[in-house]
Amino acid sequence: MPSRFAGLCTALVTLLSIPAALAQTPLAPVVEAEETVYQFEPANNGAGPMWCSGSTCLVRVADRLFASGLETIPGAAPLNNCRWLLFERTADGWQLRHRDESGRTREPCPLVGLTGAQLVLSANPTLTGPTDAAGPAQPQLLRWQLPDIAAAPETMLPQWQGTPPFTEHSYRTLAADGPRGELILLQNVGYTHAEWALRDADGHWPAQGQLKWPWGAEYDQPQPIRICYPNVMLRDRAVHFCGVSDIVEPYQQWRDYKKELTGNNWDYDFRRLFYTWSDDITTGKFAPWVEIASRDKTCGWIGPADLWLADDGRVHILWTERAIDPRLRDKFFPGVPQSQSLNYAIVAQGEVVHRQTLVEALEGGANEVVSAARFHVAPAGRLFVFYYVTGIDAEGHALAQNRLVELLPGGTVGPTVDVPLATAMSSFFTATVRGGSPASKVLELLGTRAGAGNAIHYARIRLW
Repeated sequence: MPSRFAGLCTALVTLLSIPAALAQTPLAPVVEAEETVYQFEPANNGAGPMWCSGSTCLVRVADRLFASGLETIPGAAPLNNCRWLLFERTADGWQLRHRDESGRTREPCPLVGLTGAQLVLSANPTLTGPTDAAGPAQPQLLRWQLPDIAAAPETMLPQWQGTPPFTEHSYRTLAADGPRGELILLQNVGYTHAEWALRDADGHWPAQGQLKWPWGAEYDQPQPIRICYPNVMLRDRAVHFCGVSDIVEPYQQWRDYKKELTGNNWDYDFRRLFYTWSDDITTGKFAPWVEIASRDKTCGWIGPADLWLADDGRVHILWTERAIDPRLRDKFFPGVPQSQSLNYAIVAQGEVVHRQTLVEALEGGANEVVSAARFHVAPAGRLFVFYYVTGIDAEGHALAQNRLVELLPGGTVGPTVDVPLATAMSSFFTATVRGGSPASKVLELLGTRAGAGNAIHYARIRLW
């Protein structure tokens, strides 16, 4: 008996030590695949295959990998001159499984995966005629029940609060709680709010409502601050939302000067990062907006990169910044130093409890500029940042490469590791947990390559 008991204790200790051992495994990325998924022609309609950057067009479902694409319809006039495509990665390469043969749209169509081997695509077909440039649209969700991907999808119409006037400019976001089998769809209406609808695992729509934008009382003309390109996470019916301001230049002196430069009456700001959350979306209540970062005083720029809700309830937020609009610098900010940075924050119940600059390019100093970044969640709760950097390295050489870094507990950062891709990915989606894909020690990417023209590519990287 003593020897048997000792053996059981040894086995238990071994099992309990697996997560700790996994957490200590050093980062050593190996590129396992680099492939072209499809070529595309620019639609010249203000969108493009990477336009739905807060969502994802790459998802892993039941150990199968799918990607949605965007095809420009020959001869069709903008704005609704595109249709969605659905690809699957197989042993024989990427195969086109479906093409929308009946509808026209403007924007790419995000994907999510749900428990029970369900694949869901968000579509927004126009209701206009072929010669109309813009007009009403009908949001739809198309669902495939695997393993039969060849079958026609089930079309699901979200149940909204009332009858919102949706158009081809949807700025929509699709997020999933994959294990629970639930999803949330958010779609902007004008400059006032986003409509949202929750779908449960039984196919019902138990909650819907409106997310009203924060109020810009400090502007020359106070107005709602439309929020676009958000990163959204749904887990156990809690929803976390972080996006960037996207309104016509609100300060008249800057607006007038921009018109002198461009000839346009419009120029959008993209310089305030806002966050809100709902502990239970079925209540319809969101917490007051929290401004995570701002470059509003120097007419700078902010790009939301990613969001992750950790098991401890803290929210991790990633974004890029530029201090000053270079077009306005000489006239309005002479002598003020320019900077560009990749930034990271941890938020707990609306309070920023940790803030850190991960990479910074400074005028007269370091010149490595990050233009795209994403979180990657690995087993044992390990959190990584994958990013694209250009500029000049410490030896004075031009660079364009991808890197990985691990974010460790306590706000510390692990060593930065170069990712040996043959051609760097300059913009990308990931198979993210926010889209229903599982946590993995394999990082999967869909996007564009630096200098590779009008093509969408796939890369697979094993982290250790």
